[in-house]
Amino acid sequence: MSEQGDWQPYEITPGDVGSAASVDGLVGHLRELDLAKLLTAEGALVFRGFNVEPAALDQVMDLLLPNRLAYVHGNSPRTKVGRNVYTSTEYPAQYTISMHNELSYAAHWPARLLFYCQIAAQTGGATPVVDARLWLESLDPEVRAAFADGVCYQQNLHDGMGLGKSWQQTFETEDRAEVEAFLAGTGATWQWTADGLRVSQLRPATVRHPVTDVEVWFNQTDQWHPAGLDDEVAKVMTQVMTQDELPQSVTFADGSPIPEEYVFQIRDRGLDAAIDVDWRVGDLLLIDNVLVAHGRRPYTGDRRILVAMSD
Repeated sequence: MSEQGDWQPYEITPGDVGSAASVDGLVGHLRELDLAKLLTAEGALVFRGFNVEPAALDQVMDLLLPNRLAYVHGNSPRTKVGRNVYTSTEYPAQYTISMHNELSYAAHWPARLLFYCQIAAQTGGATPVVDARLWLESLDPEVRAAFADGVCYQQNLHDGMGLGKSWQQTFETEDRAEVEAFLAGTGATWQWTADGLRVSQLRPATVRHPVTDVEVWFNQTDQWHPAGLDDEVAKVMTQVMTQDELPQSVTFADGSPIPEEYVFQIRDRGLDAAIDVDWRVGDLLLIDNVLVAHGRRPYTGDRRILVAMSD
């Protein structure tokens, strides 16, 4: 990836690779491609102009995602529509979703994310992507130093009635024993409450890529902190509930509060440095989930982006 800060997602079209503008053309190209090497080098790949229809998506995903994963312990609202295929975050269209690496708050995160455009928005709706190394470097030294020991995330997952997601939705099960078995392998602490489940997790604020060893910003502080909320309902919620009562919240690792100005800087510099991927029907975007963070721009009209992930 670029050392000069001029990084862009790498676009691949039928004309670029001398293949047919069809699913068969894309599949043939992928079978000849050293995908792992290219994705590590570029961070994000856009496949455009191959006219991929939803019915053909599985055969493409089988090549791009070696081991498709379930969205277990995910905190954003979405709908499962296929074999470990989901809608992108179902957050109101008028709001921006800030930059983040998928499941960076969890003990285990996907190595790859794949986005597919089934319906393009009438206006807006781009998926911004940012080089997570450059995002880290854009932050003031004071902020980077403050996060050196990591962060603590807390979730309050209700039992079927309440704000946010239920524990059943979050872990895709109705079985408490399955939830406990999952959490036991994550280093999280948890307790069942009268209303559901409370989970706390200590996680790093940065990680290093397993191949390149580059250090990247890798946490979701601005999305878990009340100051980063862009939803009017969520803002009201923070006025009537304590931090311990919120569906999700975050502190420094020692439990001390994270200053609002740090949250704003993290959110805004990530978005300012991002490159928008504007969608056309049939486009695919594959990203290395450690090297590249993603978000969503506001939009009008219908928009349907499907998401899958793999290790």
